[in-house]
Amino acid sequence: MDNCLAKISDVSVSLGAKPVVSSISFQILSGQKTAIVGPMGSGKTSLAKALSGRLFRTGEVFFSCRNPDKRAYVMLVEQQHQFKNRSNLSEFYLQQRFNSSDCEDAYTVEEELAGLALGDWVSVFELESLLKRPLIQLSNGENKRLQIVKSLAYQPDWLILDNPYVGLDVKGRDILTKGLLSLDSKGIQFILVSSPGDVPDFINQVIELPLSQESAMKPAPLLRPLESFETAVKMEMVQIKYGSKIILSDFSWKVNRGERWVIKGPNGAGKSTLISLITADNPQAYSQNIILFDRKRGSGESIWDIKRKIGYLSPELHLYFKEGGSCFSVVASGLFDTLGLFKRLTEEQTAQVNHWMLVMGIAHLKERSFLQISGGEQRMVLITRALVKNPELLILDEPCQGLDRVQTEHLKSVLDYLAENSEMTLLYVSHYDRDIPSCVNQVLELKRL
Repeated sequence: MDNCLAKISDVSVSLGAKPVVSSISFQILSGQKTAIVGPMGSGKTSLAKALSGRLFRTGEVFFSCRNPDKRAYVMLVEQQHQFKNRSNLSEFYLQQRFNSSDCEDAYTVEEELAGLALGDWVSVFELESLLKRPLIQLSNGENKRLQIVKSLAYQPDWLILDNPYVGLDVKGRDILTKGLLSLDSKGIQFILVSSPGDVPDFINQVIELPLSQESAMKPAPLLRPLESFETAVKMEMVQIKYGSKIILSDFSWKVNRGERWVIKGPNGAGKSTLISLITADNPQAYSQNIILFDRKRGSGESIWDIKRKIGYLSPELHLYFKEGGSCFSVVASGLFDTLGLFKRLTEEQTAQVNHWMLVMGIAHLKERSFLQISGGEQRMVLITRALVKNPELLILDEPCQGLDRVQTEHLKSVLDYLAENSEMTLLYVSHYDRDIPSCVNQVLELKRL
């Protein structure tokens, strides 16, 4: 058919001996905007890599090309961004964005784009105001737009975008949508790979991947007595800035034991910086008036004294978590607040890890390599890592990124159970009201300065 832009026929993908996508067929006609969706573990990312030639596939794949005498150039824009620093290393670490001296080793947006034939894409995706910003300090949405613009410099015929809307605020979604719709004027086609809840309104064809495995019954979460304290977090007139950029100004806030807060605000409003002051990842905390668990920061406590009481997950932790061991060892590392498992577990600790993996529905991943499972499955493993020690303070920064609705609702039910049956304190960061558990009873809304 003349109006057929792409045709996927009986495509299957395997990882090792494990089939992850089986016999997928669909076509894209002129005027259709297509999204591939499916629950966590359905193989969306593997299919995206296969369609772009990054993974071996069986079946037939046709993509139209703007030049009929050539083969279509198909590029994948991955969910997790990767870039190198001035030392030619790609091994950035979690706390690096909060250390001003280390940030100097990161290229700026302008340097990252230098020498590329960009046309007006920098303007279309609204990157002009970010050109002097170090890459390490970009938000998820800003980084996603940068990766798209870099891809467009190579003049692809097709872009395959893996979860581009994950973690974006309303403004970021609007900018991305406007940019994607402008691709039509250049004859560039695209396919979105997405969780069902993140499909934008302009999509008019949805290809849904099935999930082969059945969900098992899940036991109730474990509970334990929590340590005694009155104030989990107290900040008075906190000032945080990087160079001339002010992130928090005269900021005061108090979180009492057992309160459950949602933290809201646009990308760049300081949510991650605020969390870093609590988790002992930001060195500027020592110069501020901050009390954690009834004790002033810098009064002799160690980082490990603080982390021992905190369970933590964030998009940054996911990005920089490079532990290649089993999913069991990743969850178990949460007992010791390390990025790998370096201690032998007791029988009680082993049972604790196994129980929490059952609670969160990931027991089937126990022996799988963390780095070889899907992004959504990795997120569930890291959530379980944050929960495994039943912390006094649980901090979940955008935990539902990459999860399907079933997993999101299950996480919310687990948090509601813990809130009802313990005095756990919760700080929960989210852009979307639908992802907030019902146990939340306080709201902190940050504004961009």
